[in-house]
Amino acid sequence: MTEVVGVAWVVSWVTVGRLIRLGGDWALDLPNHRSLHHQPVPRIGGLGLLAGFVAALAMAPEGAPPAAVLLGLSLLAVVSLIDDLSGLPAAWRLLAQIVAVGLALHGLGAPLSHWWWLLPFGVWCVNLYNFMDGADGLAGGMAVSGFGALGAAAWMWGDGRAALPYWSLSAAALGFLAWNRPPARIFLGDVGSTSLGYLAFALSAQGIGRGWFMPWLPLIAFAPFLLDSSATLLRRLLRGERFWEPHRQHLYQRIVARGGSHVVLLRLAWPLMLTCALLALGFEWLWRGGWSGLAVALLAAVCVALALLYTALIRKAIDGAS
Repeated sequence: MTEVVGVAWVVSWVTVGRLIRLGGDWALDLPNHRSLHHQPVPRIGGLGLLAGFVAALAMAPEGAPPAAVLLGLSLLAVVSLIDDLSGLPAAWRLLAQIVAVGLALHGLGAPLSHWWWLLPFGVWCVNLYNFMDGADGLAGGMAVSGFGALGAAAWMWGDGRAALPYWSLSAAALGFLAWNRPPARIFLGDVGSTSLGYLAFALSAQGIGRGWFMPWLPLIAFAPFLLDSSATLLRRLLRGERFWEPHRQHLYQRIVARGGSHVVLLRLAWPLMLTCALLALGFEWLWRGGWSGLAVALLAAVCVALALLYTALIRKAIDGAS
């Protein structure tokens, strides 16, 4: 497995570096009112990340997700790449996301009676990762720690092959991160961010369905993204704002906009991501070790702590901007 994960990292690192040189003027993310960068940056780095992931699966196909999941990933990646290069109406992007998530649910054998909430939740996961991909090193860091935690759980409580897709994706994200850390030389683009959101949902559902980990593990491991994106959406809904329009109201955007650099943001975000990953694994270990009551109590305490931390940071960001 070590060789396979290493290939994912190398292929991603090499491919993303090549894409930086090929980006030219045809695949640039131009600064706008929502951006946190001031210079045009190539936005097709997600292709390199996915190349690393696919290379690993090609070396060890026995660890690959179901074919329908990969088909949904292919559809979503192609549509998102077209949007990166030339733009697509929101309705077409949403349709592709719905079909992709539906393919994943079908491939994973999800009961039809649960599709009424699994389908919209899966589409939300696709979009929330896209919303959170706006600062150097942020989305890549979340992928490294989040999928790394899922892989560790699958390795400990699944079989030997179970961890392969998770750790391969984590390694591919690390290869991308070498070029995306501040100052970023390339961005994921929609082709990368929507694919990571889709895989976070699909691979989490696969692990839960096969008993490799409990539902709370991915929710805690990806809590930094889930909390910021969901809380921001809720605030915009309560204010009657056009929640579907681009904005700069996420916590990470407020921190950078109020004068904090991308490096300052990552000094807060990366340790928080790692802490959530370790906590997720700790809760899983306690639960499986017969300490279910302690696990639930600690989980509740962590949820309260995260909510209080988020509220305090939001208030500080607002006060600093006023």
